[in-house]
Amino acid sequence: MVPWRSLATSVLIASRSAHALLRFPCSQLVTQRFDPLVTPGQVSPHVHQIIGGVRDFIPGLLPCLTVVTFFSFAHQNAFNLTMDPDLDLPNLATCTTCRFKEDKSNYWTAVMYFKHPNGTYIRVPQIPNHFTGESKGGMTVYYIQPPELTPVTAFRKGFRMITGDAMYRTPVHTDEKSGERWATSFRCWESTGPFDYSNSHAIGPGPFDSVNLPNRPCLGGIRSNTFFPSCWDGVNLDSPDHKSHVAFYKEVNPRMGLFLASGICPDSHPVRIPSVFYETVWDTKPFNSMWPEAGSQPFVLSMGDPTGFGHHGDYLFGWEGDSLQRAMDKCTGIDGWPPNCTELTLQTDEEMDSCTLSPRVNEKVEGEYLPNLPGCNPLQEGPLSATLVPDCTAVSTTFSPAAATPAVEAAIDVKPAAVTPAPAL
Repeated sequence: MVPWRSLATSVLIASRSAHALLRFPCSQLVTQRFDPLVTPGQVSPHVHQIIGGVRDFIPGLLPCLTVVTFFSFAHQNAFNLTMDPDLDLPNLATCTTCRFKEDKSNYWTAVMYFKHPNGTYIRVPQIPNHFTGESKGGMTVYYIQPPELTPVTAFRKGFRMITGDAMYRTPVHTDEKSGERWATSFRCWESTGPFDYSNSHAIGPGPFDSVNLPNRPCLGGIRSNTFFPSCWDGVNLDSPDHKSHVAFYKEVNPRMGLFLASGICPDSHPVRIPSVFYETVWDTKPFNSMWPEAGSQPFVLSMGDPTGFGHHGDYLFGWEGDSLQRAMDKCTGIDGWPPNCTELTLQTDEEMDSCTLSPRVNEKVEGEYLPNLPGCNPLQEGPLSATLVPDCTAVSTTFSPAAATPAVEAAIDVKPAAVTPAPAL
């Protein structure tokens, strides 16, 4: 039996219904203030960690480009500040950080930071999840099929959606039978073993999960859980709020949450789509010895959220051709083990890690202590929803990390970001 399968099987027995899923790792692509869904064409207000497909610049090409052709080339990238729904992402992307080569989609969430007692911030590193290999950072992605293997409709070119809300600072969805109630949560691992007690409960409702950031040291680290809706209106590939064209199941079992959930799509959104789900493992263990004496938890999300209620995720579909539909039709095991889905092409950890994108916002976001969270993101504890800082003076332009000609550099107008030296841990 595949090792991870026993975890899924225990949930399956409890839910008393048949499911199928894909479960695979995607390594880190880049960490920067980009969000082409919510703030297209602009540097995002806060930092995201991003995985999936991208088109690399060809070495030596940039110095040969004029300013016009540089921006034309850059705006056709598979991941960029602006991602028009008409772009052919699978053909634009030259690589992907995900296990399946056919998956050129992009996935992203906010980033977790540790606030040092001296008031500075450092990015919490991400580490591989259980049974996913040894790729660098990133997330584990799931595509979960409806119960009883009911036919599922794969996403279409141009489809995108978000879940959660970066501005929330208090619980908004309190109905335990609503999907929104269990869409985002955090698991506080007491130890690191995949079959340990703190990793053997339903995702969301379990005793080690909370909608808010854990209020105690998590000896095994923190895993964030990010669920997207499972129902589509069948017409719109997007909506102004990036949410209204999709919906969660009705009447979710509050004992089980959304993982392997059985539910009914609302009449307004009758088409069943794969349930997309992210797991992100944050290695908070090195910071447990610096837990504040006052007892308040020291972790914050990159939009200045010390509560965790603003946890959110973005999804932008980019699978090649009908590859996702074929996988949904033919890869129907509960284990989700990538080698068992022979419809798709695997790549190694090394191939995944070799697909990278250099940051294009000229500021420090990780690797050292920072005086403030990147962007303009003072801590906003709520309970009122957060607001954007007016007249923000943070870096708002992008640049090419490759060697550029003077004409291109002048056109991009790089502005340096100031940071302070890192204090010792």
